[in-house]
Amino acid sequence: MSTTIANDPFAALNTKAGTPSANAADAGSADRFLKLLVTQMQNQDPLNPMDNAQVTSQMAQINTVSGIQTLNSTVQGLNGQFVQMQALQGAALVGRDITVVGNRLDVENGGGSAAFELPTPADNVKVEVLNPAGRVVETLNLGTQGTGRHDIAWDARTADPAQEYRFRVIATSGAQSVTATPLMRDQVQAISTTGTGLVLQTRHSGDLAYAQVRAFN
Repeated sequence: MSTTIANDPFAALNTKAGTPSANAADAGSADRFLKLLVTQMQNQDPLNPMDNAQVTSQMAQINTVSGIQTLNSTVQGLNGQFVQMQALQGAALVGRDITVVGNRLDVENGGGSAAFELPTPADNVKVEVLNPAGRVVETLNLGTQGTGRHDIAWDARTADPAQEYRFRVIATSGAQSVTATPLMRDQVQAISTTGTGLVLQTRHSGDLAYAQVRAFN
């Protein structure tokens, strides 16, 4: 399992921070800056002393550098904790059934199941069951269906369990077609973490981002 988070969003603030040599160099620069500032104040003209605003501005430069270094260290620590949290959450997902976008029919115990979503109501919906060659072996007429998710139940007692069946949804509203989103059941087999989040390695759909999961069954 990879536990590396790349593309630190705060790296642009201080590209030198994060390594011992860079931090030591920055600390040395800050020390020299303060010594020069003290020397300048000790040797200033009593009749024309340094302006308070000028001193404050110079001190702020040091505070900014130190603040950025501290911020980078804090973010790195949070990143590490976030990766650990993702790994722990992901481990609990291995073996879980999930619902994802896809048109594979889950055939088990003489029945085929899947689902689909409609963005708007449709007055005529039918589901075509396809064999591995892409030929329609059965058509399910579902009639009028509303917006949202709808389950598909197919009598697969005469189907070959060794074959993989798929489906397509044809939906219309009047003369207009309605685009349906096919949904299928899959299973999480392994997980990994990357800089962009949790990745689920599934049985049928390959690698999926956590956000692509529609439901945990």
